[in-house]
Amino acid sequence: QVQLVESGGGLVQAGGSLTISCVASGQTFSNYAMGWFRQATGKEREFVIGINWSGSSIGYPSSVKGRFTISRDNAKNTVYLQMNRLKPEDTAVYYCAARYGVNWDSLEKGPDYWGQGTQVTVSS
Repeated sequence: QVQLVESGGGLVQAGGSLTISCVASGQTFSNYAMGWFRQATGKEREFVIGINWSGSSIGYPSSVKGRFTISRDNAKNTVYLQMNRLKPEDTAVYYCAARYGVNWDSLEKGPDYWGQGTQVTVSS
């Protein structure tokens, strides 16, 4: 079992920045690709960004290109989501996700573990 605990969500104005974190425990962190998903009210959960086991490869959809980035610190069992130039449409609950394996694209097949989520609200 892997436990994922997110932190750092909150309210931010449009155009601002926010960093959220996720601390993992229970298994060897570097054995897992990590990523973030989000779910806005009334919408399906969607993939936001993923990172491979070493941090050398990142993947994301066009909606966040150039604005969001992900990083990980395997010594601290932590993955970070840095969000810049936030838009009201980025408002959602953000979920940390983990999937056993090295490549980030494996997350799109469905994570093995989820965090409880953290709310990010972007005001216009």
